[in-house]
Amino acid sequence: MLTLQWKAETSIPVEAECIRPDQLADQNLDEIRALTVFHGNRKERLGDYFTVSGDASDQNVLVEGDCRRVKWIGAGMTTGKITVQGNVGMHCGSEMSGGSIDIQGNAGDWLGAELRGGLIQVKGDAGHLVGAAYRGAEKGMRGGVILVHGSAGNEVAGHMRRGLIAIGGTCGDFTGVSMIAGSVFLFGKIGVRLGAGMKRGSLILLYSTIGSEEDPDAISEARSDLLSTFRYNCSYRPAFLDIYLREIRRLGMVVPERCFEGLFTRFSGDLVALGKGEILIHSG
Repeated sequence: MLTLQWKAETSIPVEAECIRPDQLADQNLDEIRALTVFHGNRKERLGDYFTVSGDASDQNVLVEGDCRRVKWIGAGMTTGKITVQGNVGMHCGSEMSGGSIDIQGNAGDWLGAELRGGLIQVKGDAGHLVGAAYRGAEKGMRGGVILVHGSAGNEVAGHMRRGLIAIGGTCGDFTGVSMIAGSVFLFGKIGVRLGAGMKRGSLILLYSTIGSEEDPDAISEARSDLLSTFRYNCSYRPAFLDIYLREIRRLGMVVPERCFEGLFTRFSGDLVALGKGEILIHSG
């Protein structure tokens, strides 16, 4: 295992795209220390900011310390594992296509942006734009799994094309905005404009309980929280949900037993877009 221990104090972000297990595996410690990072607009060495020890050949990297100012950790990685014992900055795991990242603190914005494969887990909170597309891009996350045990910010799963996202805590506004496909499980309260412009895909809300199909007042109340361009369909329990929920639990996320019981009320939309998406709200 290669160990990178944060040793610097700076308010200026450090861009460390070189922290990738697949690219570090064939380098010795001196070569790793000499890798280029950007401190603001200045080129510097990785060894100026991290104490480097161990062996990178097994493609297992441990990052220790509060790295909230360190950007691009694991960006574009294809294999291997990164464990972060602390916080991590923006763009962690962006465009990653394989391997895994385990963050035991909080993560910054753009976590797993345009992810193509692999697994990212955050034991704390994440910022805005989890699994989203970069500005101007047509597609966001295209595969893989992102699990955030805590809360997340705005525009989670923006332009998402494929894959699975689960947020254990609260979620900000515009979750699933312009979503193309994929599945997003939301275990906490959510903000406004849920699913705005979504074409396909599933947004599954597991926090609210809204009664049954026989309770029109409860359904009307749930409908009032959604955009007017979503249409009520029915109440049922999709067969695929239990498979996903069991997998999310197997990967280490807390899934309450109540999620395996009861019906889901289905709304389809967004009717101003293709309109083949769905919002499934747990009826308890």
